[in-house]
Amino acid sequence: MASTLQFVDKAKAFFIEIGDMSYFSGRYLKEVFSPPFEFKELLRQCYNLGNRSLLLVGVTGFILGLVFTLQSRPTLMEFGAESWMPSMVSISIVREIGPVITALICAGRIGSGIGAELGSMRVTEQIDAMEVSGTNPFKYLVVTRITAATLMLPLLIIFGDAIAMVGSALVENLKGGVSFQLYFNKVFDALSFSDVVPATVKSFFFGYAIGLVGCYKGYHCKKGTVGVGEASNSAVVYSSMLLFVIDFIAVFVSDIFFEI
Repeated sequence: MASTLQFVDKAKAFFIEIGDMSYFSGRYLKEVFSPPFEFKELLRQCYNLGNRSLLLVGVTGFILGLVFTLQSRPTLMEFGAESWMPSMVSISIVREIGPVITALICAGRIGSGIGAELGSMRVTEQIDAMEVSGTNPFKYLVVTRITAATLMLPLLIIFGDAIAMVGSALVENLKGGVSFQLYFNKVFDALSFSDVVPATVKSFFFGYAIGLVGCYKGYHCKKGTVGVGEASNSAVVYSSMLLFVIDFIAVFVSDIFFEI
């Protein structure tokens, strides 16, 4: 009986949080189109979330391209299909592996950073002070960060995909003697409209989800300084789970759309 009550309480708390997050998302969609617009803060957040993530995304993408090619090459050699390596790698990375891995990396860096930053501002009453002074902390703190994450993540994914291709081309050049020009000619021949567009569109939703969850967890942080760590940790966990849900929906919808 006690376990049943605990399950009911947890389920109730889960659905309440889903409702609060939906309201939080609706408030963002309302505030983002209403003046005043914090362009200077938006640019600063784009720099913080985008430029400072380039090295991490680049290193991850390069290693991804190296490992994926090294692992796939022996299997293709058994069937005498080494020539399909550029096509297979490019389609796999652009469609699925690149966006998901890059989004998960950014969820760890961006989501936790936003959650910890806003959480510390909440527990030190900086957000309360902004509300008392007559400013709109939601507009300045939340709208700018979610918008910056939504805009920057697609660029980071494109950058990561490109670096992953370079890593794969390097392996093919060293192992199979394939020139970089020939490799990338095959890559661009293999990619089509139906590969690039769905991956690019869902990357905007990935960025929105990461920014939304991070801001929500930090903005509603409680329990003092202990809550800052909980907000940072839960922002990563929730956003990572949400990324897989969005990815499933995006793949399902794109398959239906391009089949029609």
